Amino acid sequence: MRAAVTAEALEKILPAGGVATKPGGETVRTREVVEAWPLLVARLGADEARWVLLHTAQGDAVRLPDRPVQRESNARFRVQYAYARTCAMTRNARELGFDAEPADIREVGETEAQGQALRELFAAIAEYPATIEAAARHRAPDRVARHLEVTADAWLRCHDVCPPLPVGEEKPSAVHRGRLALAEAAGTVLANGLHLLGISTPDRL
Repeated sequence: MRAAVTAEALEKILPAGGVATKPGGETVRTREVVEAWPLLVARLGADEARWVLLHTAQGDAVRLPDRPVQRESNARFRVQYAYARTCAMTRNARELGFDAEPADIREVGETEAQGQALRELFAAIAEYPATIEAAARHRAPDRVARHLEVTADAWLRCHDVCPPLPVGEEKPSAVHRGRLALAEAAGTVLANGLHLLGISTPDRL
């Protein structure tokens, strides 16, 4: 079952990573796979089942949870939640009458803590193409899953110290537009990575 789910993910990751060769290993859905997958989905849900199988590095034992946990202690939920938050930022910004506008990260962070959070998020976003290429080269979708965790955590930290939306009586400014652009870039990475893993991207959670 794990080999089949991994092969499905690699069919999407390989072209994205610029690798033309087909994935190796078992790709045929055996009777065991066909019978086991519905049971796992019934137990965990399709998103959680795929995440558990794909997040674990090849060669490591897969640890199946008793049930999915819909809170931020669950990495899969945290990634989906972070993506949904980026969508919420865009919706709320439009209600306030402003859109994203790319800016130098030095212009959208005033304190040391803000600057650190912004740099971490920017680094995670910038590293995404190399992560996909490495995942394709090594036939390792777990690299994508772990990078999505890093990106989600960086975005959630950044959101806490560098809110993309005005607070209180603040008016939308270039700072907010720049932060929103970074949030939307994070959302693009999260959505793209989840798609490659075959996991849904709800824009509201």
